[in-house]
Formats: sequence, structure tokens, C-alpha cells
Amino acid sequence: MKKIVIVAGTGFLGQVLVNYFNNSFDEIVILTRGKSRMRNNIKYVNWNTVSLTGWENELENTEVLINLAGKSVDCRYTNKNKQEILKSRIDSTKILNEAVLKCKNPPKHWLNSSTATIYRHSEDKQMTENNGEIGNDFSMNVAKAWEKAFFETETPNTLKTALRTSIVLGKSGGAFAPLKRLVQTGFGGKQGNGNQFISWIHEYDFARALDFVVQEKMIGIVNIVAPKPIKNKIFMSRLRKSVKVSIGLPMSISLLKMGAKIIGTESELVLKSRNVVPERLLQKGFQFQFDTIEKTFKNLVS
Repeated sequence: MKKIVIVAGTGFLGQVLVNYFNNSFDEIVILTRGKSRMRNNIKYVNWNTVSLTGWENELENTEVLINLAGKSVDCRYTNKNKQEILKSRIDSTKILNEAVLKCKNPPKHWLNSSTATIYRHSEDKQMTENNGEIGNDFSMNVAKAWEKAFFETETPNTLKTALRTSIVLGKSGGAFAPLKRLVQTGFGGKQGNGNQFISWIHEYDFARALDFVVQEKMIGIVNIVAPKPIKNKIFMSRLRKSVKVSIGLPMSISLLKMGAKIIGTESELVLKSRNVVPERLLQKGFQFQFDTIEKTFKNLVS
């Protein structure tokens, strides 16, 4: 019986993985803050990041453990939200380390979320796992602390991989739908000066990349991004073309900051240049099905 456990798997990325792995595993278990139940042959088990209350038993005899837990960064960076963003990531990772060590037959491979935002703002250099430069601000420090909490506890019988994931573009969640609506309302021009890079990945390649990591037993740090980062102004131009909108008004930095405040988010999410490439995946021979933004948009708008 092949078993996969996905922590915090009820959101967009969790459902992408459930759909992808549905035919590959005999049993899919989702650890959730919601009620324990069975639905569509998927077992949902209530868990928390504070104590071991029985949910940890689900990790026994597991092939793959994937942790997606963490408060969304799509919010204002108030002191309270900053604390919750950090705490949600550290607490979930630490309690899972504790649970894995208690298992008689622990998960064979644990994939833990991280973020491509760990690298500094870069318009001049592509960031790989080996030469990427990590800076010092709130977002980067959260990512560093997250990965430290993951790796500092040794799990001798469980392989560990931190997934430095970029923006995942999908039909039913994530960033694509609001960006598409923005374009359709006429505000699909460049954001800021438009020179900031966007690292992205199609939802299907996201799931395939995680599967590949497991199959190839890749451990340590892996960038989960498409191979061709694209400048914001080109990204928005390609998106306008894909939805057949000819005009897109640009949004200045000051307008973005004001708008972000109004809708309760941070302008950093669109202004930071994430110039990240998947060197390790490519070296291992991973073949992206959606390696260009044109292929991705064509698929998502169809």
C-alpha cells in the first residue's frame, strides 16, 4: 500500500497535488485544521502544530510527506501578521520533525515548502541553488528560519528536501485568476518599471517536479521554478495577448503601494525581482511540459 500525506492540503496547491497523485498512491491523507472525515476516498485528519494528538500516527509507513503549512503572505506586514507568518512555518515544521522521529516506520521522503523569495532582489543575476545570493529582509529571514527549522533536526530514516517554489500558475487558484481579471479590467500594463523578473511555474509542472524529486531521491535545496524567468512588462504583455486585450494601463510604484494598502496586501509581492532558475532539476534531466510563459498562458486560458 503506497501512502502519501499532505499537510495543509486543502488549499490550491494541495488540490493540485491530490489531483496529480490520485492514481499513483493507494492512500492519500490530508492533515487539516478542519474536521476529520473521508471524502472521495481521501482521508482528512485534524491536526495542530502545538501537540501530538494522534495525527502523527498517519505518518507511519508513508512513502512521501509533503508539508504546505504556513500563513499566506498575501496580507499586510503588520507585526501581528509577521509573527503569524513566521510562527506558522516554524511550528508546523518543528512538530513534524518531532512526529517523524517518533515513527517506527517513518516517511521515506519529506518535502517541505520553502520559497524562491529567499534570494535577493535581482535584475542582474540568475539565482541557482549553488550560487544564489540570500539577502536580509523580513521575507528572506522567514525563509532562512523556515529552512533551518527543517534541516536542523536530523531524521536518519527520512530523506529531506526543501522546495524553493515560485509563483504557481493554475486555473483554479493562486495568482493567475486575479492577474487575468486585472488585465480584463484594463490595468494589465507593467507594474512599477516592469524590469523586475517573475519566476513562475505551471501547476502541472509543479506537481511533476515534486514527483521527480521523489523518484530521483533529490535531497537538500531544490528550486521549483520554470527555466525561463521573465520580466514583469513582458509577462503582462504576453498575458494581455493571451486574453485578447490590446491595452493595459501601467501601474506606478506609488499607485501599487496605495492599492496594496487598500486591498490588504504588500507591493513587494509584485515589485521584488525573483530571478530564479531550476539548475538542479535541469541537471537531473527534468523535462518541463510548460517551459515558456506562452505555452502556460495558452493552456490556462483555454
